Amino acid sequence: MRIIYSPQFSREYQQLPEIIKIKAEGKEKIFCANPFDARLKAHKLEGRLSELWSFSIDYRYRIIFELKDEKTVIFHAVGDHSVYRKL
Repeated sequence: MRIIYSPQFSREYQQLPEIIKIKAEGKEKIFCANPFDARLKAHKLEGRLSELWSFSIDYRYRIIFELKDEKTVIFHAVGDHSVYRKL
């Protein structure tokens, strides 16, 4: 699985608390093995974000991503639930 990190994702990731970064790295490993592993709670978004998906880092934090093809995804944003408004 090839992950492309958008500039927005990179900026937001740098601002996360260190403990969330550690959790995110663990979830990314699971994601690379299987983007729809039940532990991620991945789901398709609706409305204006209907081309995007989200998965959980923990109860509060999410990663918003786009499936480009079978082997490539783009991580667009990361943060708490307010991240949906930033896209």
